[in-house]
Amino acid sequence: MSKLVIGLTGGIGSGKTTVADIFAEYGIDIIDADLVAREAVEPGTPALVKIAEHFGPDFILADGHLDRSKLRHRVFANEADKTWLNALLHPLIRNTMTEQCSLAKSPYCFLVAPLLIENGINNTVDKVLVVDVKPETQITRTVNRDNNTAEQAQKILEAQISRDERLAHANYVINNDDCSIDELKEQIELLHREFLKLVVG
Repeated sequence: MSKLVIGLTGGIGSGKTTVADIFAEYGIDIIDADLVAREAVEPGTPALVKIAEHFGPDFILADGHLDRSKLRHRVFANEADKTWLNALLHPLIRNTMTEQCSLAKSPYCFLVAPLLIENGINNTVDKVLVVDVKPETQITRTVNRDNNTAEQAQKILEAQISRDERLAHANYVINNDDCSIDELKEQIELLHREFLKLVVG
């Protein structure tokens, strides 16, 4: 089991996945909340059956998978549906992530969660690392990556906690705004050494 569990988070388009992938190159175990969430609603899972019962069969694709886009639009527009879905999935996801953290073999491990702070997961980890970029950068990257309009990207940003609030919870910050991949790797190498020191200490 890892001696140190670090929560890794950042707003949409901040580069969390890139940062996690670089840490993984050092042999660090990564527990990804998005991946766990996807596995929780795979075809045949109890959670997917409950979702189909609640929202209707047209939320399931022909191949048996969840129609994520349709569900996202539904819960984004309906607070009661969002609350119901969160009550179903969050305990499942949290339990699975806790189990995966306990099985991690690297000296320290990461729990990557976009809503780490919003969902209170930051209270279950030892340290919090925030990948930080300016809101303008987030919007540009989200538009380019996900084919969203600037207006859609802005709405997603507004649904997340503010940059200041996220940074207020950070023990460590990676600036991923105007830096090259080499500059990003330099920041990560320094943090990797720092985390190893914490584990040894």
